[in-house]
Amino acid sequence: MSQKRKGTAREYRSMRLLEAAGYTVFRMAGSHGLFDLIGISPTDILCIQVKSRDLPGLQAREALEGFKAPANCRKIVYRWRDGQRHPDVIELP
Repeated sequence: MSQKRKGTAREYRSMRLLEAAGYTVFRMAGSHGLFDLIGISPTDILCIQVKSRDLPGLQAREALEGFKAPANCRKIVYRWRDGQRHPDVIELP
């Protein structure tokens, strides 16, 4: 499986998890922006970077942490490792 295909599959798995938790989810396909998914619920907003295997590098992590978000918005990295049923969830400051 190509890296692009693997990443896309993990984004869709992440979307299904978020939708099951009650979020309306938007996928930022092809945008090459900071976040891959935006999840919105009545009480909060999740900005999510989905990673396969590795966590974001130093520059990417600094950009994610430096993003100014409203108080009800959480910045999160979902890291999927091969064979995992659920991602590691890392909340960024």
